[in-house]
Amino acid sequence: MPRDYLKRILTARVYDVARETELEPAPGLSARTGCRVLLKREDNQPAFSFKLRGAYNRMVRLSPDELARGVIAASAGNHAQGVALSAARLGCPAVIVMPVTTPTVKVDAVRVLGGERVEVVLSGDSYSEAKARADEIGAERGLVLVHPFDDPDVIAGQGTVGMEILRQHPEPIDAVFVAVGGGGLIGGVAAYVKALRPEVRIVGAQATDSDAMARSLEAGERVALEDVGLFCDGTAVKQVGEETFRLARAFVDEIVRVDTDAVCAAIKDVFHDTRSILEPAGALAVAGLKEWAAANGRRGDTLIAVAGGANMNFDRLRPVSERAEVGEAREAIFGVTIPEERGSFLRFCAALDGHDITEFNYRIADGRRAHLFVGLQISGRDDAARIARALHETGFPTLDLTDDELSKQHLRHMIGGRSARAQDELLYRFEFPERPGALMRFLSAMSPNWNISLFHYRNEGADYGRILVGLQVPPAEMDDLQDFLRTLGYPHLDESANPAYRLFLGDG
Repeated sequence: MPRDYLKRILTARVYDVARETELEPAPGLSARTGCRVLLKREDNQPAFSFKLRGAYNRMVRLSPDELARGVIAASAGNHAQGVALSAARLGCPAVIVMPVTTPTVKVDAVRVLGGERVEVVLSGDSYSEAKARADEIGAERGLVLVHPFDDPDVIAGQGTVGMEILRQHPEPIDAVFVAVGGGGLIGGVAAYVKALRPEVRIVGAQATDSDAMARSLEAGERVALEDVGLFCDGTAVKQVGEETFRLARAFVDEIVRVDTDAVCAAIKDVFHDTRSILEPAGALAVAGLKEWAAANGRRGDTLIAVAGGANMNFDRLRPVSERAEVGEAREAIFGVTIPEERGSFLRFCAALDGHDITEFNYRIADGRRAHLFVGLQISGRDDAARIARALHETGFPTLDLTDDELSKQHLRHMIGGRSARAQDELLYRFEFPERPGALMRFLSAMSPNWNISLFHYRNEGADYGRILVGLQVPPAEMDDLQDFLRTLGYPHLDESANPAYRLFLGDG
C-alpha cells in the first residue's frame, strides 16, 4: 500500500497551478516549545490553501469527454476555491454547491477564481446538505464529482506536501503535524513519509468538538458525529472517508485534540513569526504541535507543522484576539464575590499580588455582596490556581472561569445582574446558521406560552452565530421543550446549571 501511494504522489500533477511552498523556521515557536519548529507554508498557495493540489490532480486526470461534461463539488471554502481555479486552468465547466450560510467573501472568491467556467449554487445550511444537493445535480447533468478528501487522486495531490517536506529537509525529523478534517491531507502526507522515513512520527491535530478521526481510530471503525463545532470550519467533518480512514489506521501515529483557545493562540504565534494570519483550521497543526511538545516534555526535537490555509474572514480576528491570551495561558478569568463594605476593593486588589487586570466587570448583587468578572495576566495555569487559592483565603469566594465557554463567549459581554421577573428561566446556548430567517424559524417554532427572558448574540464573521437564550418554561411543559429542541435541529447546550450563570445572572 505505501508503494502504491508513493508512485501516485511522485507522479501527481499539481505544479501547473500549485507551487512548492516554503519550509520556514519559526523562531518564536521554537523558543516557546524548546524545539526546532518549521512551518510548511501552504497558506502561500495561489488559493491560500493546500486544497488546490488535490483538486487539480483529480481533475487533470479526467478524460476529454469528462472534462467537456464538467465537474461538481460541494464545499464551504478552500476545496471550492481549488476546484474553481483548476476548472479555469483546464477550461472545464464546474458547478460548486456551497451552503447558503457561506460568507460572501468565500462565495465571491470562488467566482473570481473560476470566472465564467464556474456556476455557484447556494443550497442548504451545512456541508452535508450542500453535498446532497451536489449529488442530485451531478446525477441530473452527468457531472464528475471532485470529492474534497476521499479520493486516491485527491489524496495523492495533497501528499505532495509530504514529498516537498522530505526533499526540503533531509536532516532528521522527529514529527510532522497535520490538521485533520476528512483525512485527505494527513492520509497523503503519512503514506509518503512513512514509505521513505518510517521513523518520523505523523501526528494529526483535531478540534476537540470536531474529532471524527480521533474517535474513529479509537473505535477501530468510522464513527459519525451528530454535531461538529464550527470554529475550525475547514475541518468540521462529521465522518471521515473510507480510504482516508484506512490510510490513517496504517500510517498515523496519534491524534492530538486542541480547543478553541489553543487554536487562537496558535494563530497569534504564527502571526508573530511570519506576519501572516492563518484561518483556524490552518492553525490546527501548530496548536497540535504545541500541545504535543508540552505534554511529552520534548526539548530539542525537530518538529514540522503544515500551515494549511489563510482564508480568514477579517471579522473573525476580534474573537481570535480575545481568546488567544487564554490559549497561551497568559490570561485567566475569574468570577469573584466580595462583600459590599468599605475596603473590599482595596483588599481584593491587594490579594492579586501585583497581577495586572485585563478585564473588570462589576454589578451590585444586593446590599450584602457584589460579583466581579475579572481577567488577569498570568504566567501559566499554575499561576491561575495560586491566584484562586489566595482569593479564597482572603475571604473572596472565587470561580475559575478560564475554561468555561459560556463565560468567554457570552457572560463577559453582558454582566447585568439578576431579574426577579425571570421565573422558571432555563438557559441554552445555540449555534444558528448565519442566514436570513434563522431567528424567525426559532421564534415561530417556540411555544407562545414561553417568554424570552435573556438574549445575547455577537457576529464573529463566521457562517454560524453563537446565541445565548433564556427561556421561561413552566415545569409542566418540559416535555414540550424537549420536543421543540429536537424539531428545531440547531446544535444546543443546556447551561441552566452553569455556576457562572448562577453567579452573575441567575438565582445565585
